[in-house]
Amino acid sequence: MRILITGGTGLIGSALVKHWQAQHQLTILSRTARTDTEQVRYRQQLSDIDLNQIDAIVNLAGEPIADKRWSAAQKARICDSRWQLTEQLVQALNSVSHPPKILISGSAIGFYGRQGEQEIDEDYQAFFPEFSHDICARWENLAMQASSPQTRVCLLRTGVVLAAKGGALKKMLPPFKLGLGGKIGSGEQYMSWIHLDDMVALIDFILHNDNLSGPVNAVAPKPVTNAVFSAELAKRLHRPALLPMPAPVLKLLFGEMSDILLYGQRVVPKRLLEAGFQFRYPQLSQALNALAL
Repeated sequence: MRILITGGTGLIGSALVKHWQAQHQLTILSRTARTDTEQVRYRQQLSDIDLNQIDAIVNLAGEPIADKRWSAAQKARICDSRWQLTEQLVQALNSVSHPPKILISGSAIGFYGRQGEQEIDEDYQAFFPEFSHDICARWENLAMQASSPQTRVCLLRTGVVLAAKGGALKKMLPPFKLGLGGKIGSGEQYMSWIHLDDMVALIDFILHNDNLSGPVNAVAPKPVTNAVFSAELAKRLHRPALLPMPAPVLKLLFGEMSDILLYGQRVVPKRLLEAGFQFRYPQLSQALNALAL
């Protein structure tokens, strides 16, 4: 297939490129000029790409949400990096005579906002109105405007992606390796996570499964509380996890952005499981043991 990937140099995108480059003809939309290879082409402008010649789009671009404090300027960057490109993609897609057959567009479980212990699947409607929901809601609405009889749209509501060399674990590992890790706040908030290999596999699964459309929870089937996650990570590293991070300290350090660490969602991948997707790492201990930490 001929696949266009935005965000192809990020954590998920780069893993997807590595997985697909021997099977498909890939075009990566990147702000940085790079040298083309036989299977991977790089383009800096969307206008340089003929979408009539593209079979599928995977839209993963976006400013990392948890890298910096949420100043007004940073909030604008987070939103604009998602909304503007998605809007441009959809406008371009809708203007061609032979549009791609599928748009797989990024979102996040932050769509649901902070929640309690209730399991949440894709049909859940009692969203908590906060910044993370607002980002994802408009992001998804823009992507869904590409939906047509010619183009299937899937929305990836992604959880915490576990990888050895990036993402959330890269930030968590240093204190945990020193034995200075511990639960965050009460530790009762749920963390919905997924191993990077399963993330890549489910995107490939969606690409080839015509029955999947709309929101898809990209999380493993066994979410855990932050306290359990912290204990499992410490166990994997053979270190204690005795130093909790109190909520007031976290708020002082990160401001409003700390909310995504102090509150969570117990999200389950109902639609993937119903469609027959099989997780390689359904349990957190399996996922952590498979990573070279």
